[in-house]
Amino acid sequence: MELFNKGIYLINGKEIIDAENTAALEAAGINAADRAGAAKNTIASGILDAHNHDGDDKNLRIKFDMITSHDITYVGIIQTARASGLEKFPIPYILTNCHNSLCAVGGTINEDDHFFGLSCASKYGGIYVPPHQAVIHQYAREMLAGCGRMILGSDSHTRYGALGTMAIGEGGGELAKQLLNRTYDTKRPETVCVYLDGDVSYGVGPQDVALALVAATFDSGFVKNKVLEFVGPGVRKLSVDFRIGIDVMTTETTCLSSIWETDDKTKEWLAIHGREDAYKELRPGKVAYYDSLIKVDLSAVRPMIAMPFHPSKAYPIKDVKADLPDYLRACEERAKVSFGDKCNYSLTDKIKNGKLYVEQGVIAGCAGGGYENIMCAASILKGADIGNGLFSLSVYPASMPIYMQIVKNGAAAELIEAGAVMKTAFCGPCFGAGDTPANNSFSIRHSTRNFPNREGSKLGSGQIASVALMDSRSIAATAANKGFLTGADELEGIDFSVPSYFFDKTIYEKRVLDCTGCPHASEEVRFGPNIKDWPEMQALGEDLLLKCVSVINDPVTTTDELIPSGETSSYRSNPLGLAEFTLSRKDPDYVGEAKSVRDVERRRRGLELLKDSKDITAEYDKVIEILKNKCGADEKKLSVGSTIYALKPGDGSAREQAASCQKVLGAWANLAGEYATKRYRSNLINWGMLPFIYKEHDVKKGDYIYIPGIKKAVTDKADVIKGYIVGETMKEIELTLGDLTDEERQILIDGCLINHYRNS
Repeated sequence: MELFNKGIYLINGKEIIDAENTAALEAAGINAADRAGAAKNTIASGILDAHNHDGDDKNLRIKFDMITSHDITYVGIIQTARASGLEKFPIPYILTNCHNSLCAVGGTINEDDHFFGLSCASKYGGIYVPPHQAVIHQYAREMLAGCGRMILGSDSHTRYGALGTMAIGEGGGELAKQLLNRTYDTKRPETVCVYLDGDVSYGVGPQDVALALVAATFDSGFVKNKVLEFVGPGVRKLSVDFRIGIDVMTTETTCLSSIWETDDKTKEWLAIHGREDAYKELRPGKVAYYDSLIKVDLSAVRPMIAMPFHPSKAYPIKDVKADLPDYLRACEERAKVSFGDKCNYSLTDKIKNGKLYVEQGVIAGCAGGGYENIMCAASILKGADIGNGLFSLSVYPASMPIYMQIVKNGAAAELIEAGAVMKTAFCGPCFGAGDTPANNSFSIRHSTRNFPNREGSKLGSGQIASVALMDSRSIAATAANKGFLTGADELEGIDFSVPSYFFDKTIYEKRVLDCTGCPHASEEVRFGPNIKDWPEMQALGEDLLLKCVSVINDPVTTTDELIPSGETSSYRSNPLGLAEFTLSRKDPDYVGEAKSVRDVERRRRGLELLKDSKDITAEYDKVIEILKNKCGADEKKLSVGSTIYALKPGDGSAREQAASCQKVLGAWANLAGEYATKRYRSNLINWGMLPFIYKEHDVKKGDYIYIPGIKKAVTDKADVIKGYIVGETMKEIELTLGDLTDEERQILIDGCLINHYRNS
């Protein structure tokens, strides 16, 4: 892959001209002075402009065609909207149930959430997809996506660009805004031309191309918060299922969204799903300007493996096998950065007779569970035997219609005969709620992420496992080799052609509740004992006093580390209950330290203490005395809360709980060198937490930071905000907040999104 970090013009969807090559532009008859006009000719620009309500050309105010959530997120979103005056869903809102589907986890908690969702779909006029029918993104592809549409989802892998839909994954606050007829406000993103050429080689699947793209772009932040636009002759050589498999993984590049040019294959795919009317041709204009370029030679991509602990640590399987000890030792070194001395992590002991032995294979979810991925795996495993050793293989079709088709055409039988286990549509393996590997085991997965501990192991309990990402084809090849790492290109004579797909929509018609546009206001919302309202939150004071209760020096901190997935999922509807798990895998002391600061503030305001915690009144009083003597601080003007410092927090999931749990525990801010994603920063803002940027590394755990005039600084749009690390000598520091809309500033002043809507 070649990356060009400068503007280019795309002529007739084929010819690329450097925007700085004046002679070539003149020869092509391009008016270089009208770059802005050419930028309007991208597919992305046309879709954004069509959905921009009351915004200007640079500051967009987007209203989406529909929104989607799953059962880890929709309770909190609806509770936020209810607290803010929700009367009915103004646009289609689809509630899927593919994360908390295992109802034994947490007792009755998960099924209580499902009943809540069903009752809300009826009351407010939404769509309810029962558990095990489809994972959120496959249902959206099959039933919702359409060319030129925009969809907002409360899951980071909300990506339907391969079907001509610009989709964005965000935290729950942004969906609540849509439910309250507000807009999604963002600066117009840059658009990156992803120019595909060539044809894929034997044994290569969509995950291989996707991992190569992530590896090429993540570390440099090349596409961070930008839109990827896939064009070029290589697009037409890929099936739509293949395009979808690449598209869903663009989230791991940290881009904002994605869009693909559409063609007859797109039209046919939609027609198979009974929605030919959702098709229209999307192509760049005759002369289109892009802010940067990624050139992808599909023929050069080989079967890939993303080694622990990030999708960007991706390499050709052939290279890994050729130099196995070095690659495994590199993983062990990364583990030292993330885990320190908390566990004895080893991978080199997986080498048997010079080969890497893995204990588990999983093909699942929005990335791996597509029809073609499963069919190709079945082609490899037809007549094979995965053996009766440690290695196991699980296959999760992404929807019940896909499951039905592979049953009818015999592929399911071929997989089962080989030793695989067929399971229903469920996202659990991706985040640690299903097929959790054994301690010290190595799992290969066609899923979306392989962050530390995401797959369900608990470092605090002495458990650690490794996950690598691969395409279903190479996972099947490894399974056929009884667990020894094998690329699909190493096999001979496999017919990867895929039989035609027949979509049976009656499966959904019989089970899915669709009340879009027909709310039943008299319907009672059904609550379970674990479904709790958001606690009251205070408005921002004139001045701010923060105690830093955790410092994280990892290069990147994921949302899985900020609030773990897996076993915590059942508590996502209970803000206080879930908050007990905050940073539990990264800093087990965080919750207690944060509570002690929260209780100082609650004592000051005469509020009841929520739980017993360490009393730091004496410590606080000493700090106040210093501030009064050195700064003339007025304690009555203070907001007091906790903060964390991290180099780059927020990579990964869109889950708003990564921010809301900190807020519930009394946090008022984050200090970061930078934020990994827009969605995490947006979550902080919507929960009233100041997203400070602080480039220095001198904040220590236990430090108090005093920021006088913070409310005025936010109101006045101050570029630089002065603060002080409190001590016998007051060290002055400089903080920034980055770009904020006027509404975001008001949300911060009001203390959170709920307060903001109540006030307005």
